[in-house]
Amino acid sequence: MTSPTFPPALFQSFEEKADPSQVAPRVEALRAEFAAAGVDGFLIPRADAHRGESVPPGEARLAYVTGFTGSAGVALVGKDRAALFVDSRYTLQAPAQTNTELVDVLSSDRGGITAEALRYVPEGGSLGYDPWLHTPGEVRDMEKLLDGHAKLVPVANLVDRIWSDRPGAPVSTIEFLGHNRAGKTTADKIAEISEGLGKADAAVLTLPESICWLFNMRGRDVPNTPFVLGFAIVQKDSRPTLYLDSGKITPDLRQALEGLADISPSQDFAAALSQLGRDGKGVQIDPASAPAAVAETLAQAGAKLIEQRDPVLLPKSRKNEAELAGMREAHKLDAVALAKFLAWFDAEAPAGKLTEIDIVTALEAFRREEESCVDASFDTISGAGPNGAIVHYRVTSKTNRTLRPGELMLVDSGAQYLSGTTDITRTMATGTPTVEQRDRFTRVLKGMIAISMAHFPKGTTGAQIDVLARQFLWQVGQTYNHGTGHGVGAYLGVHEGPVGIAPRYATPFETGNVLSNEPGYYKAGEYGIRVENLIVVQESEAAPGYLDFETLTLVPIDTRLVDVALLTQAERDWLNAYHQMVWREIGPLVTGDVKLWLEGATEAI
Repeated sequence: MTSPTFPPALFQSFEEKADPSQVAPRVEALRAEFAAAGVDGFLIPRADAHRGESVPPGEARLAYVTGFTGSAGVALVGKDRAALFVDSRYTLQAPAQTNTELVDVLSSDRGGITAEALRYVPEGGSLGYDPWLHTPGEVRDMEKLLDGHAKLVPVANLVDRIWSDRPGAPVSTIEFLGHNRAGKTTADKIAEISEGLGKADAAVLTLPESICWLFNMRGRDVPNTPFVLGFAIVQKDSRPTLYLDSGKITPDLRQALEGLADISPSQDFAAALSQLGRDGKGVQIDPASAPAAVAETLAQAGAKLIEQRDPVLLPKSRKNEAELAGMREAHKLDAVALAKFLAWFDAEAPAGKLTEIDIVTALEAFRREEESCVDASFDTISGAGPNGAIVHYRVTSKTNRTLRPGELMLVDSGAQYLSGTTDITRTMATGTPTVEQRDRFTRVLKGMIAISMAHFPKGTTGAQIDVLARQFLWQVGQTYNHGTGHGVGAYLGVHEGPVGIAPRYATPFETGNVLSNEPGYYKAGEYGIRVENLIVVQESEAAPGYLDFETLTLVPIDTRLVDVALLTQAERDWLNAYHQMVWREIGPLVTGDVKLWLEGATEAI
């Protein structure tokens, strides 16, 4: 097929965001603020007050000070030494982005602080933190960790004091979803959440996905996710109040929420919390996501704190029929783009001239042919050969690598369509794979199929079925150091709770939950393998009271990497049926060379 010329990528930048040369002066400037704040160290989390995976430029404090741009982590800057705590996804990325002569990169579970923090704060000293950037649960964990070694002290953010050119808060256009997309009115959602408050008189919402879902609105305040950043207070016996930056409060916004919610500027939020306390209200907050400052303000004013999970998370995760119809539509649109991309890739890769950036740019261009594609759902992971073994690899102009014939290519990507959110990983062969590569790929695929074919009783959790995906790698003494799956939003966050497939997920599955199914295998310095589809929980026809999964993703799996001898007949039947479904659903939507490629890629094995 003829290779098209692709326009430059819009959804993703390839610039090197980290600058290790800036770490030393910024750490020095930060330390100069310690004396005035009365502290001996300061914590810098990756999170903002809304705990989003993507943060606005002005909230990227961890990257500003340390250079590290990953999506999880926290730094502790002491008077003499600094530490950067990251999880296993970033143990290669973090040292490359920061100044390791000044900053020790330490591995921790999910990027949290470990006991090694005690080495960076003197005994009897004070460790400062911004209470808007840490949750009550994190504060309690840190106090337990310090155990009298040092005192934890809330202070105004010290990074903001030294960040002279810090970008301002984002102000983007807000859109409201029609009933055909939301499937439930804002009034019905508010009533559902209000009625479910139990003993609480009010609930404070700080997660943007919860607020956007509740009010059926979307925005562009952060990259990759259609969030509107703000806060909300939902009361049992009166209208909720939405708190937004003044620049977002327009006549159209007021009209859209007229009679449903009151709207106030964000600077009134703290005063409203205090009023709830003075009124003696019982207020529900989520200790895992609400800022500690919210809890402190309420408690100091006299409120009765009720710590429970954000009341929106579970209802939001149960996608209704309109949301599921939108997700299915998004996956069809995405599958058309992926078919075009994979046909192009197979034609071009053997020449040995494609770079990782070429591959990202082409994939984005094929997706952007569909007008309803408004963004990537995350920066595409485009890992050629050994870079595929870096689980959360982000290609830059500095790291860009040419894919050599015979290497494996791992592409993990997703898109935000107006109808829904997608997330897919495919690993592709560019020549004859080795025996080991076929073995590992097939074991990963067997794990993905095991999840896809699972039938389980209601009440089952992701922690219970995670082993289904790992068992075949375990048989040869291998595993992968990430979860098997995460929740996915409906034109919202590509990562959402409270359900998922990993040992940490204890919330039972319910119908309408959309999840990723993505086991993997990574051989450092050589190659990476991951196969990912999105699935949705549904009632099982096999037995009353049981659940199973419907597969949403409609993209071929590279059978050139499959060792058929390792598949059972049931696994082989599943793979052939899956490819028949892909051909049936997507074949009529493509033409020419792409249709010919798709027909070959979906042939039975």
